[in-house]
Amino acid sequence: MSEPYPRRAAVTGMGVIAPNGVGTETFWKATREGIAVLDRVTREGCEDLPLKVAGEVRDFDPSAAVEERFLVQTDRFTHFAMAAADLALEDARLSRTLTDDAPFSVGVVTAAGSGGGEFGQRELQQLWGKGSRFVGPYQSIAWFYAASTGQISIRRGFKGPCSVVASDEAGGLDALAHAARAVRRGTDVIVAGSTEAPLAPYSVVCQLGYDELSTTADPTRAYRPFTSAACGFVPAEGGAMLVVEDEDTALERGARVQAVIAGHAATYTGASRWKESRHGLVHAVRSALDEAGCAPEEVDVVFADALGVPAADRAEALAIADVLGTRVPVTAPKTGIGRGYGAAPVLDSVAAVLAMQHGVIPPTPNVFDICHDLDLVTGRARTAELRTALVLSRGLMGSNSALVLRHGATGAP
Repeated sequence: MSEPYPRRAAVTGMGVIAPNGVGTETFWKATREGIAVLDRVTREGCEDLPLKVAGEVRDFDPSAAVEERFLVQTDRFTHFAMAAADLALEDARLSRTLTDDAPFSVGVVTAAGSGGGEFGQRELQQLWGKGSRFVGPYQSIAWFYAASTGQISIRRGFKGPCSVVASDEAGGLDALAHAARAVRRGTDVIVAGSTEAPLAPYSVVCQLGYDELSTTADPTRAYRPFTSAACGFVPAEGGAMLVVEDEDTALERGARVQAVIAGHAATYTGASRWKESRHGLVHAVRSALDEAGCAPEEVDVVFADALGVPAADRAEALAIADVLGTRVPVTAPKTGIGRGYGAAPVLDSVAAVLAMQHGVIPPTPNVFDICHDLDLVTGRARTAELRTALVLSRGLMGSNSALVLRHGATGAP
């Protein structure tokens, strides 16, 4: 089948800030080897809270990655976003001269689930502890879920179409799809992705209201989707940014096309209505495959949402079988780093691109006794020829999203 768009949206750069490493090489090495980095929460103020295990980013110095004038007016989730955007632009070989030559040809789109909780908590403590005169002027913008889009565009001088997606955890995939469609409509470059920083005490307390959150204290047992011991998900911080641009334009400048965003679709089935999410995912997957001009049998690997809730896991396994059957390999590398809300499916997308490049399906850490009819890759990585990857995501509030990625074996080495 031929793809219906004259302009193809190519991924030419990727930047990662994740619990298992900073940069795509470090992230991929740990992901491919199935290294689990989930551990006890160490963030100050969280010691006595019921959440005991999370995926923390520990090898990241924001002051080394972001200028001081931006640091003081932004939250940790935006620090991640600015640093990841820099890495992605470097990977795409797009220099700052691009801004000077054609600033309106570059846009930004990000997704975020909750915004800057750490910054907001600090300023509220100042308000109640010392008074209103001690609240900084950036409180009004740093917590806002759109802050990363704004700060990346301001910092880099990008004046093209900019936006923010607020669609639950699935927003990470929706942001990539939004970028792809902007490129197909004529924008040259979009920097897109999602980063999250949900481990400040105030943010954790808010998350404790989720029945799906795991409060198990053993890092090896806290997040085990698709097993009889599934007890919820473990949250994580970090995320990734991608450079998405017109494939022909990228090839003309000698860029490496790492993948093509071929199809996407999203649905809504209601908060925590996991049984219904089966049908929502089925519709999203079929629609994404149709947009990609891709037959179900062409899908070589699925990167699962993998919530870790029995009803949700069953619904996802059935949805995959409904559309693709049970022969397609499925993986969920996020069990080794945690589920970073809107950032989780973007990290899955990065892993999917790297899996296609290397011909390797990464394993699902800490998961062994599968209780669903899935060909789930566990234990160690599996070698396979991968041309098409499907990435799935669902949100706790009911959003479902599916993204089809095609192998990009063109361009400069």
